[in-house]
Amino acid sequence: MTTLGVNLDHIATIREARKTNEPDPVLGAYIIELAGAHGVTIHLREDRRHIQDRDLHLFRKVVTKLKLNLEMATTDEMLAMATDIMPDQVTLVPEKRAEITTEGGLDIINHGQTVQNAVNTLKKVGIETSLFIDPYPEIIRQAKKLGADAIELHTGEYAAAKDFVSQKQELRKLQENATLGAELGLIVLAGHGLTYQNVTPVSVIIEVQELNIGHSIISRAVYVGLERAIREMLALLKG
Repeated sequence: MTTLGVNLDHIATIREARKTNEPDPVLGAYIIELAGAHGVTIHLREDRRHIQDRDLHLFRKVVTKLKLNLEMATTDEMLAMATDIMPDQVTLVPEKRAEITTEGGLDIINHGQTVQNAVNTLKKVGIETSLFIDPYPEIIRQAKKLGADAIELHTGEYAAAKDFVSQKQELRKLQENATLGAELGLIVLAGHGLTYQNVTPVSVIIEVQELNIGHSIISRAVYVGLERAIREMLALLKG
């Protein structure tokens, strides 16, 4: 079965809307473990719009049985944070201050040296490193050249497809590039924009080992609770 990493950023988004101390995203880690999820994903942004430094430190203390995946930009500040906290995995992502959410994959072609330096820094201290990238062969091959352990295929174009034909084309692109990544020896993950309605076709791509899903699960949890929302998503992944 494809494993599930749950992004808890939007619990922090609710908290930061009032600049108070609740709801606490760290408590979500206990609930998603109880529900059967396999990992916790958080994005520490430079502008600290949701996850805060305090959260990252506490997540590292309480997430001991699940994988802690830290999404971050390739900046000196973030690299210093990662090598200090030592998450189980770092996913390097692009970041723009004005964007509402991550808009696309990391440009590892034009910014290869910057990404290479970040990968080297993380791997030197033993942190598994993943690159959040668009599903194109030349980008997959570049990820391998840069020494990444894993790739997370950006599923945003698939999720945003306006009709069945477009969605099928995007799904085929994901399938082909997941196969290429696996053939190159990369761990293949996927995520972005996945929902209860569109996740199943991606979850059955054999080479995709893990899906990272956040907004849809937290949205569902508003109505049914976090534990049930995760169990419902896991049921879809199990087919």
